[in-house]
Amino acid sequence: MMRSKLTFVAGVVAGSVMTAGLLTVGAAGLEALRVPQAATATKPAGIKYSTQVVFENERVRVKDVTFPVGVPDTGMHTHEFAHVGVILTEGQLLFTEKDGKKETASFTSGSVGFRAANATHMVSNPGTRPMRVIEVELK
Repeated sequence: MMRSKLTFVAGVVAGSVMTAGLLTVGAAGLEALRVPQAATATKPAGIKYSTQVVFENERVRVKDVTFPVGVPDTGMHTHEFAHVGVILTEGQLLFTEKDGKKETASFTSGSVGFRAANATHMVSNPGTRPMRVIEVELK
């Protein structure tokens, strides 16, 4: 009887340790999605921002957008759809509207913003660190 209780307790402890390990790895894996890889302090001339569609269906398009330090601008463009931006990295972006109005915005990691459909602007990164944004377009 004592041996079976000991085996049971050992099994519970081992299972708990494995579960805790999986949860820790899972959390680290999720955190890895939030934190971009380290960027170099200087960027070569002519570097551009990057956009990657990471999910799309008939209702939404989700893009992972990175604005490296020193990117002069994205070029004037119009967003066909309303969109929500989720900021993954702290930093600054300079928005220039089609009428020439400029606005520098500072962001903290985890902040969220919204822009209506047909917003026209260009974006540059005047800050000291790369900016990474998840953009969710609402079709």
